[in-house]
Amino acid sequence: MSSGQAPGGGSAARSPARRLAFAAREAGGGWNNVSSQEVTAISAPKQPEVRVNERIRVPQVRVIADDGEQAGVLPVREALALAQSRGLDLVEVSPTARPPVCRIMDYGKFKYEQNRRARKARKKQHVMHLKEIKMRPKIDEHDYDFKMHHARQFLAARDKVKFTITFRGREMAHPEHGHKLIQRIVAELAEAATVEIPPRSEGRMLTMVMMPKPPKGGVKAETLKETTEAPDR
Repeated sequence: MSSGQAPGGGSAARSPARRLAFAAREAGGGWNNVSSQEVTAISAPKQPEVRVNERIRVPQVRVIADDGEQAGVLPVREALALAQSRGLDLVEVSPTARPPVCRIMDYGKFKYEQNRRARKARKKQHVMHLKEIKMRPKIDEHDYDFKMHHARQFLAARDKVKFTITFRGREMAHPEHGHKLIQRIVAELAEAATVEIPPRSEGRMLTMVMMPKPPKGGVKAETLKETTEAPDR
């Protein structure tokens, strides 16, 4: 063995990266163990920023004054000077127009009002959840009434309800009992809900999803959020 080689035939002056790779290979992980540690970072696309004042870098802009009047097409320096003379900002509101359209306004106040309206809209938006009601084919009347009471509460709160009928033992020989129970549920909730996913068999379970009928005032944006289960008795 020559003095310029380390045991195993490699060079004694390996780079740190190659020493790490050889160490991982000798530990039994092989070359794939090292390469699998590489992570590719993917940056989320950024929203286009609104250009304000000196960040507007075009020769000319169409200006709308703070009182809403058209100030015409002006050189950007003149438009900026006009905004500064009024103690306001020059804000690009339509960058794709030719020439771009800018408005003279208080940009800080504009951003505050924009964020306030967004928060208010989020508070009004209802997030629709998926609730689950579990039953047995031969459920007694007391438990049935108890669970249907929960189902009506969920629907009144603008949530979807998933009904799950579970068969056990000899109950599997009589699936018609589960279908009769589903039909009873649909009939009793017909005024408040409609069937979104029809009854379907999933192994030992018969499932169906009902959703609340839209309010008379119109349908608001609703999003399916999560699944929770009603108290089982």
